[in-house]
Amino acid sequence: MPQNNYPKLHNATWPGIVGKGEGSEPVIAFDKMLEMTAAAEVGGVKFDGVDIGLFNPHFNVDGSDDDIKKLADKVSSYGLEIGSLVAPIWPPDGGPAMGSREERKRFVEQVRKSCHIAKVLRGLGIRPHGVVRIDSASTPEAWAKDPAGNTKLIAETFREACDVAADYGEKLAAEGEICWGGMHSWKTMIDTLEATGRPNMGFQADMAHTLLYLMGYNKPEDRILPANFDWSDTAALQQGLKTLTAALRPWTIDFHVAQNDGTVHGTGSHDKTGRHCLANDPNGKLDIARDAGYWLRNENGELTKAFRHICWDGCMFPNQQMTQPGTWNNILAAMIKVREQHGWYE
Repeated sequence: MPQNNYPKLHNATWPGIVGKGEGSEPVIAFDKMLEMTAAAEVGGVKFDGVDIGLFNPHFNVDGSDDDIKKLADKVSSYGLEIGSLVAPIWPPDGGPAMGSREERKRFVEQVRKSCHIAKVLRGLGIRPHGVVRIDSASTPEAWAKDPAGNTKLIAETFREACDVAADYGEKLAAEGEICWGGMHSWKTMIDTLEATGRPNMGFQADMAHTLLYLMGYNKPEDRILPANFDWSDTAALQQGLKTLTAALRPWTIDFHVAQNDGTVHGTGSHDKTGRHCLANDPNGKLDIARDAGYWLRNENGELTKAFRHICWDGCMFPNQQMTQPGTWNNILAAMIKVREQHGWYE
């Protein structure tokens, strides 16, 4: 029987930026992220591609079509394809999705620019699959001042963004992360998605972030696992994951493989989020291959095939770790196990 070749295995480039700079460690150059991704190899298997954040200094969302072509040429020169893109929808260039009318217009415009880039890359043949990722660019604290009103505003902005994305043949995926208002618990995330109500709007699940949904960080009343949960109780953890994924899996159109030690962490301007751990971190609370299956298979254990690539998201690792070849080989090995257990062959 041939080895599974789907979903394709991607690495993310934005961990070279997120949590870096502004008094933290230096940004890791885009070329360096590509170099490390392309060099990783386990048992003859390599990464198939990269997911890219469309923000400086890696790439300027206002770049020309010629700049987009240069991006495609650069990535392909490493033998990689491009998958999902992250739209830079945050202030000052973007704006909170529940902000003023002007801020919300800027948000939608940043989505438009990102969708244009996505379409051009598709046309160049280097981007066979993937979505454009967004969030609310708003804090849970600001959202909590008027939950119903702010959810309505976020949904209105998301609908406008979805309509723009549809003009480019793109889907938008809202990232489930506890630091984004209206998306900071699994229930508020579903409320926002339902209120948006567009066919090209879905959910981006990240295993490190969704683990914290179980704990109710930033919205304790929505916790699934009890306070002071005993992490050695794997049966309860798996039942919690089943509850969570049953609710969010139908929305999921983009997926990040990751590890988490069950704590909240942030560096630089990216604060109060899931602590991404190395794939082999002894403090990791997830069995990566097993627990990815709750997202990649339905309640009957059947593959959903809802996305054709999966991505490793390892934000806020120290640069010393990120520049070690062994780090990327360990990550790739974990992703290969996910594909061996929950992939398919075409």
